[in-house]
Amino acid sequence: NSFVSGACDSHAKIWDIRSGKCVQTFQGHESDINSVQYFPNGLSIGSGSDDASCRLFDIRADRELNVYTSDNIREGVTSISFSHSGRFLFSAYDDKKVIIWDTLAGKTLQTLNDHENRVSCLQVSPDGMALCTGSWDHTLRIW
Repeated sequence: NSFVSGACDSHAKIWDIRSGKCVQTFQGHESDINSVQYFPNGLSIGSGSDDASCRLFDIRADRELNVYTSDNIREGVTSISFSHSGRFLFSAYDDKKVIIWDTLAGKTLQTLNDHENRVSCLQVSPDGMALCTGSWDHTLRIW
């Protein structure tokens, strides 16, 4: 009965479908939010922004749980997707890479660098066994 949105005002919002009203707002990003997704258990949301960070917000506690960024990351996040367990956060970036984050530790686990241009989208498969990435290099890659 709800959906999550991210926008140019750098806020992630949860909306009640029945009333059409915003019921919760999360702050923390410093630039446009390009991607949002519910955490697999539905109790948190993730977001990715042009400020080169991903964030995890707890809906019940109404607060930020973690920030996923590093000094090496200077380009914006274009898309995010959680693994089925929620242990991993996959994030795509303007600078041709995909980073896999450990959501608990807040650390980078792996960087995928095979695209030759901006990675514009990604999604974990319905069975959780693969990740598909799409890029401005006109390719899709299955990992």
